[in-house]
Amino acid sequence: MMSRFSNVIKPLALFLLATPVIAAAEIASSGLGDAIRQVQQYNFAIHILAMLLVGFGFLMVFVKRYGYSATTGTYLVVAAGIPLYMALRYTGWLSHEPVYPHTIIGLLLAEFAVASALIAMGAILGRVKLFQYALLAIIMVPLYMLNEKWVLDGALGFTAGFKDSAGSIIIHAFGAYFGLGLAVALTSKKHREEPVPSDDTSNRFAMLGSMVLWLFWPSFCSAVVAPDHVAIAAVNTILALCGATLSTLLMSAVFSKGKVMIGDIANAALAGGVSIGATCDVVNGPTALLIGVLAGALCVFGYAVVQARLQKLLNIMDTCGVHNLHGMPGLLGGVVAAFVVPGIAKAQIAGIIVTMALAIAGGVAGGVIIRATGSRETVYEDGEEFSNAQG
Repeated sequence: MMSRFSNVIKPLALFLLATPVIAAAEIASSGLGDAIRQVQQYNFAIHILAMLLVGFGFLMVFVKRYGYSATTGTYLVVAAGIPLYMALRYTGWLSHEPVYPHTIIGLLLAEFAVASALIAMGAILGRVKLFQYALLAIIMVPLYMLNEKWVLDGALGFTAGFKDSAGSIIIHAFGAYFGLGLAVALTSKKHREEPVPSDDTSNRFAMLGSMVLWLFWPSFCSAVVAPDHVAIAAVNTILALCGATLSTLLMSAVFSKGKVMIGDIANAALAGGVSIGATCDVVNGPTALLIGVLAGALCVFGYAVVQARLQKLLNIMDTCGVHNLHGMPGLLGGVVAAFVVPGIAKAQIAGIIVTMALAIAGGVAGGVIIRATGSRETVYEDGEEFSNAQG
């Protein structure tokens, strides 16, 4: 018993006290190539932080009179999720192998976990208290890590060989279906009857967030691929985003009778980045462009047709439509990998099923926990928790 206790305490003590020295020693003993890679990944890490805070934060400002809460909630998810992932990853409890937190790779992996939590946040945006966004991250990050170990690292055995270079399934689909699980537990009848308000100003801010995400998405997809695959991953990501943007314009006009929905542009133009994640470092340029075209079209179809039916079926509200942007395009990317990467089809499908099951079950359970800590009196309003909010 004492031995087991010491195995728990020692990693935590090192996390708090010793890891800067350990990390510095590791870097000092590495070669010039490793040092250059550290700088490259540091740049990726800062780009991804811009996506998390400015991109996700402003994309969720589309809800009128909820801008203070959306951006503050984004801060809270990031601030709670990154150190929690780092601490747990260093202990190795929920991971294939421990990673020192005072390394750039440790930071990048934590940022990916937080990205997934922000996706889940979008499903319940406006319907929970501010502190509950931080609670969401605290509940979700360990489950995200468990899925990372089971599926991406092949710990279940039958998922060995699973391909997901930049998280179409592990990050995007997991976050989306965790969010839907949260929505099942946290959506009331009143929420279903309350429209999600937006206006020209809030939509312009959402477009700013969308463009920041579009701009830095190549860094997101390139951050942890092999160094000699960075270029192909970055270019393929841009091509997929281009394809999604073009098909979004066309499909939005089709479903809106000749006019374009700004919400489609702000969201579906990003769907190519979601879908290309699984295979960004293995497909060729034309295939990446095609994946983007399909992802953009699928996302618009989701907003126009699927969302209302899904919400009615599950009795939920998906505020940001995360199922349309991250769920379905994420699944598309994961399924494409089963066709373009030889010999992984069984592992790929198994990994997708495990991810969805854990995400939905974990989301429902997490939603029950969050609900037990209180509820908002009004929805989609800053005024309940901000003294200087304007009506």
